Amino acid sequence: MGTEQEREAKRRLVRERIREFPDFPSPGILFRDITPLLKDPLAFKAAIDLLEDYIKASHPKFDYIAGLDSRGFLFGPSLAQRFGVGFLLIRKKGKLPGPTESVSYTLEYGKAELEVQSDAVQPGQKVILIDDLLATGGTMRAACELMSKLKAEILDCLVVVELTFLNGAKILKPFPLHALLKYD
Repeated sequence: MGTEQEREAKRRLVRERIREFPDFPSPGILFRDITPLLKDPLAFKAAIDLLEDYIKASHPKFDYIAGLDSRGFLFGPSLAQRFGVGFLLIRKKGKLPGPTESVSYTLEYGKAELEVQSDAVQPGQKVILIDDLLATGGTMRAACELMSKLKAEILDCLVVVELTFLNGAKILKPFPLHALLKYD
């Protein structure tokens, strides 16, 4: 797990690899880009290590890690492998074969749908959700509703970056949220 000093050094490394792009994708938006984090194997490992430490300390037993389309797919499989559990895909509508369950949700510019294969989890199985960033919380909330629809027990919602000024954590209640980095 490492000392608090080691964890803080890893958090600093991860934060240093988050790049800012003003006015993207539209004026007034400050985009937090994780591409440099993904390009740097030491920084990416630091992010996975920090998420692993948090999970070990908070959730001794769980069945799956579920990643949100698409950047949750970048972090989830590495974590799932470290714990020896399966990884579930929560995709945008129309991307999964076979029977699926779906949930629609509102975006600032319209509606979207997430789906998961109907047999992804059994009732009562414990799931941790992961994505790269939490902004308004709509996508993560929809993923929680989708897992709840399958009667999974949601233990936690994990993100690398939380934009706290958008109050996404409030929309997730009662589901817990853990972010490696928070930006006001």
